[in-house]
Amino acid sequence: MADPTLTWLLEGDPAVRWQVERDLVGSASKQWESTRSLIASEGWGSRLLAEQDEYGTWGGGLYGPKWISTTYTLLLLRRFGLDVGNPRALVGSHILLDDADWVDGGVSYWGKRLLAERCVNGIVLSIASWFDTDDDRIDDIAALLLRARLDDGGWNCQDHHGSTHSSMHTTVSACEGLLGWKRRRGSTAADEAIASAHEFLLAHRMYRSHTTGEVISEDWTRFSFPPRWFYDILKGLDHMRDAGAAPDPGPRKPSRSSGVGERTDDGRSARTTPTRCSSRWRVVAQAVDGTPCEPGESWIGGRRANPRGSVPPSGGRLHPARRSWPFPLCRKAARHPGRLIASF
Repeated sequence: MADPTLTWLLEGDPAVRWQVERDLVGSASKQWESTRSLIASEGWGSRLLAEQDEYGTWGGGLYGPKWISTTYTLLLLRRFGLDVGNPRALVGSHILLDDADWVDGGVSYWGKRLLAERCVNGIVLSIASWFDTDDDRIDDIAALLLRARLDDGGWNCQDHHGSTHSSMHTTVSACEGLLGWKRRRGSTAADEAIASAHEFLLAHRMYRSHTTGEVISEDWTRFSFPPRWFYDILKGLDHMRDAGAAPDPGPRKPSRSSGVGERTDDGRSARTTPTRCSSRWRVVAQAVDGTPCEPGESWIGGRRANPRGSVPPSGGRLHPARRSWPFPLCRKAARHPGRLIASF
């Protein structure tokens, strides 16, 4: 009998389907590569590419407005698996480099506040490397990240404020960028840095304090997509898989909050979603009690943004949605658990 969860996944968008074929079904490379090639012409990838403006950007900006800017749209297309060398993506990737301010060998998008923020540079390096952007400046970004590594093996975007302990968020973003750069350049210069960052992640058991053993953030146990710059266990493990990291032989105690094994009857994840990954993308979701979102509503920062001006159920202030793409890629906050409903 066919696995109902696999059947459901294989009926999805090409951005999902090719990864299921490669990682879960074990299809031949010819099969999943053929499916992946459809991303530019079908489904979510095609619709994102169609939102590129005449200048070559998305959302009218390089890093903002979140989460529809050029940076985050290209990051999402990278996570979808859009083909290397896609012409539209290459235009956007070059603009991220050409229109940036350059500080210490890294990009800065903050106007007069010149700062080569580590997480953002890791993201941009991962984008430029994935799409095989022909520009020597990506080597400068890689060199910046290698210089900026902290003594504990990772990175922290707050190091300019004096932070000396690495951040899981920044560390994985930097690792993804350096791993992509290593593959594009065929360089071993980042190997030691990537390995030390993996040790940092493992020392924290991917989500726990290295001193108390407590869960650092419950949000990290609630898997969401797209993760953007945020960290969670699944994003960390997916990077380790992608990097070919060897399994850690150290003892690991199971945790109720890890999310592993928690499934609904149909085999899908039973975990609720975090408050920290909502966005201005239009959402179509359904609450646990079956109550759907009303037309025109979206979830921003874990709070309801209602154009009719009613008070959000969370009690927070209203955040008007300034713009949204015409399809859902976010979800309700943990206060209002729900499941993302495909509406394409």
